[in-house]
Amino acid sequence: MKSNSEKKLTDTGSDERQVQQVLAKYVRAADNLDGEAMKELFTKDGKVEVFYVNSGIAERLFVLNGPDEIANAISNLMAPHPAGGWSHHTTNDHIIEVNGDVADIDAQFIRFDTLGAIRPQGGWPAGTVGLMGSVTATEAGYYRPTLKKEDGIWKLATHRIFHDLPFVMSGQ
Repeated sequence: MKSNSEKKLTDTGSDERQVQQVLAKYVRAADNLDGEAMKELFTKDGKVEVFYVNSGIAERLFVLNGPDEIANAISNLMAPHPAGGWSHHTTNDHIIEVNGDVADIDAQFIRFDTLGAIRPQGGWPAGTVGLMGSVTATEAGYYRPTLKKEDGIWKLATHRIFHDLPFVMSGQ
């Protein structure tokens, strides 16, 4: 019988599970603002297409072409987390279709921003118990990526992000 560490190294699971893991790694790289980790998830000609869906009509906002442009956007163009803050992208209700070396996912997502409360100078008031801070939903929509096997590894070829809220960029 294999140990847990051996299973992690040798058991890759079904194609559906491997595809789902790519999306899980994507959201963690986004939360960490880690462009290098994000870059590794894309094919050499991979791209990200971002849309705003207004009353059922998808308006394409912008496209990031290639792993280097994607990595730069994640590492250098996204606002850093505030002190005591973090983001948590969550995905659910994955619909995964695999056809040979191509796979499509349709998953709902929500991004939550957390912000820890600052400890008062004199300490927490007597009787204070529990977690202090806030959790706020800041984004929602659908991830609809297409993945391809590249050298036997599932990678994002085109990652489409459909936002339910307007997306405003500087200067608009």
